[in-house]
Amino acid sequence: MSGFRIVQFLVITFVLLFYPGNSWIIHTFSQNPQLGRTVQAKKLSADPIPVVSPLSPPYVSAEGVFITDLTSFTPLLEKNSRAKFFPASTAKIITALVVADVFQPTDIITVKKAITKEEKPDWQLMGLVTGERITVENLLYGILVHSANDAAMILAQNYGYDNFIVKMNDKAAELHMNSTHFSNPDGIDEQGQLTSPYDLALAARALLKNPYLAKFVSTKEITISDVDYTHFHKLSNVNELLGEVSGIGGLKTGYTELAGENLVSFYKKNGHQYIIVVLKSLDRFEDTKQLTKWIDDAVSFVPMPL
Repeated sequence: MSGFRIVQFLVITFVLLFYPGNSWIIHTFSQNPQLGRTVQAKKLSADPIPVVSPLSPPYVSAEGVFITDLTSFTPLLEKNSRAKFFPASTAKIITALVVADVFQPTDIITVKKAITKEEKPDWQLMGLVTGERITVENLLYGILVHSANDAAMILAQNYGYDNFIVKMNDKAAELHMNSTHFSNPDGIDEQGQLTSPYDLALAARALLKNPYLAKFVSTKEITISDVDYTHFHKLSNVNELLGEVSGIGGLKTGYTELAGENLVSFYKKNGHQYIIVVLKSLDRFEDTKQLTKWIDDAVSFVPMPL
């Protein structure tokens, strides 16, 4: 018999001998004979904690990096993690969270005025058409798979553009994204619209906690339509690593001239989950590949001390 079980036996025996009758302790253990074993099992089944080996991290071109274990949110690698950068389309993580708060997936949005390539030649568009009636769910596919600026703008305008931006900043504050401010829903560079690698990891964690939104970011390609099946939109994920690097479950890309190449990734390996953020990179996909290899080699898990 283990030491713990001997002590447990003696304590219960003492209570039975000296406190008969209506003792709540007697009733608890007599009616729940597995209680002691259950408490012990819970103590022994605590989540393990990540440990980083002294292995040097790889060179990456990104000026901002933050890697964290998703379960414990333990930082594993940081480079200018609290510095402020232009978010580019990684801002759409918050756009999607706000959309999920203020709309229902089956709500139908009418496109009052489509945005065209002639008007916005540098924008990523899903090709919405004036007069098109399309569900919020399909517009979310546009935002999170194709990084479509027209989808983000039309949803914000439908809700009330200024109020939507307020909601975005309220959501950032709720998530304690203290280095973040948003000025638009699509991530196009604007004065004062800034975020940090750490803050984007907080946003990514919030999105991954929402099973409905998490399904969008792991979609490599999909064709969606309006409610009348008149207009069809083939959407391809901008993330080149999705389906190419084992364990990458997508999340959100971003690029503008001022922001450089940004990428927030969800990575799974050996039953563990990570968020990888790279900002202002010269090659976001190669940087992220190197960082996943570093995770594989440098990060291990040990049982939580009791």
